[in-house]
Amino acid sequence: MKCILLFLSLVCSLSVSAQYCSEVWSPDNGDGTYTNPVINADYSDPDVVAVGDDYYLTASSFNCMPGLPILHSKDLVNWEIIGHALRSQFPDSVRTQHGMGVYAPSIRYHSGEFYIYWGDPDRGIFMVKTKDPAGEWEKPVMVVEGLGYIDTTPLWDEDGRCYLVNGWANSRIGFNGVLTVRELSADGTRAIGEPCIVFDGDATGNVTTEGPKFYKRDGWYWILCPAGGVAGGWQLAMRSKSPYGPYEWKRVLERGKTTMNGPHQGGWIHTKYGEDWFIHFQDKGPYGRVCHLQPVDWSSGWPVIGNAGEPYWKFRKPKSDSKTIVNPVETDEFDSSKLGMQWQWQNDYKESYGQATSMGFFRLFTYALPELGDVSNLWYVPNMLLQKTPADEFTATTKLSFCSRNSDQYVGLVCMSAEYSSVGLQRTEDGYELQIRHNPNAMRTHLTDEVLTVDTLKPTQKGTPRKGRPAEMHIKDVYLRMSIKDSKVNYAYSIDGKKWKKAGGEYAMGKGRWIGSKIGFFAVDPNKTGRKGFIDIDWFRISR
Repeated sequence: MKCILLFLSLVCSLSVSAQYCSEVWSPDNGDGTYTNPVINADYSDPDVVAVGDDYYLTASSFNCMPGLPILHSKDLVNWEIIGHALRSQFPDSVRTQHGMGVYAPSIRYHSGEFYIYWGDPDRGIFMVKTKDPAGEWEKPVMVVEGLGYIDTTPLWDEDGRCYLVNGWANSRIGFNGVLTVRELSADGTRAIGEPCIVFDGDATGNVTTEGPKFYKRDGWYWILCPAGGVAGGWQLAMRSKSPYGPYEWKRVLERGKTTMNGPHQGGWIHTKYGEDWFIHFQDKGPYGRVCHLQPVDWSSGWPVIGNAGEPYWKFRKPKSDSKTIVNPVETDEFDSSKLGMQWQWQNDYKESYGQATSMGFFRLFTYALPELGDVSNLWYVPNMLLQKTPADEFTATTKLSFCSRNSDQYVGLVCMSAEYSSVGLQRTEDGYELQIRHNPNAMRTHLTDEVLTVDTLKPTQKGTPRKGRPAEMHIKDVYLRMSIKDSKVNYAYSIDGKKWKKAGGEYAMGKGRWIGSKIGFFAVDPNKTGRKGFIDIDWFRISR
């Protein structure tokens, strides 16, 4: 086993194809078994579809864009990012829309096309489709307009009729815990039937019933869904001879005697090899909701998941012809003319946020802090370039240069959530301060950052002020690092990439709005006017 890991590490270090390797987590044990999680990153509310021996997964993306990530696998254990299905959802917004947007999508394959449905609790039910999941997806279609819709799944019956199940957001409509079924047009683009409540979670002791997935098997209509809450809940299966019920139900996956909290909400997969599997999430607090894989046993007539209804941490891999070991991309050398698929913005992308270059770096421009009352921190800044945390323990290191064109502009490497911390540079009159910034409660109280100056650095180059404008100032080749372990963050910096100095203390990771912490870059300007500065990010590398 050690030899296999050493070989993978060597391959990753020697090849640009290392973007498909992971030095910090691999679920594939190399001996025909896997260890959960199969995706140790925040792919919340996963759903999967099988097409031949290819598997495609999507997940909640909320406000993060591009949205609706598309992952591909040949064996349900080794996954890679191949694209996104959604490019825009807040075109008129100038600030981050935390916790809004895409809730618990479903992905299906029907009549030669891939479909994704999701609920946006502030707007309605949407659908996108494509013939190539790794390519471009069509523009979203609003299937049902209204408030409160979340967690939607279509089902095309043998007779061509289409039904849709959904949950409800109490925060938008005043109730939840119930599931609704209605009929859609045969092409799945509009509602043609009235909604019908088919299950009442509160009345059956299954509070917070949500996240339903709709299936048909052996003449039965099946709804698989979680209940009991994100961290401590369980998985239900319910069946009926009619899509409108009534449904009988059972609990088919619970924590039981294991240490795995909240094993629920995901998708059932029947493979070409005749096997049945279930991908679900586990809530890991500041690391987000990671993806686990469990076998499914239908011998009782019900889908009993895992080890007689309790989750496995380790199990044999699904049958497959694939021997490839891959993981979602993490490290980025920024050598491409396109931004890597692992990166997301906190809002719809605008070209003024930043752009890839042909010169081996990504340029991120400073953004004026949004004017929202007393908010003067990063919480609503939309141009933050972020990705999911890839493991429980890892180190992220970057090399960057900073061109400041206005007073007090500041940039850096951040572990972003409602409680965030960062290491970075802020322009002063004569040079730069190397700073640690910490905000313990940006979402609730809109606190200003706690700033600790660790060092002062001289500019590499300084221009001449013109017409009242501050002089353009440059600092080249600064190295920044964050190390994460046990939900804590430590920072360091270097001016040569060899000798490192610790920066600040130890900081807690936090959670965002329905998501875990994300890591990446910020570049902001506290001034209302003036020229944009920028950072040129040479590379970003994940390691142990």
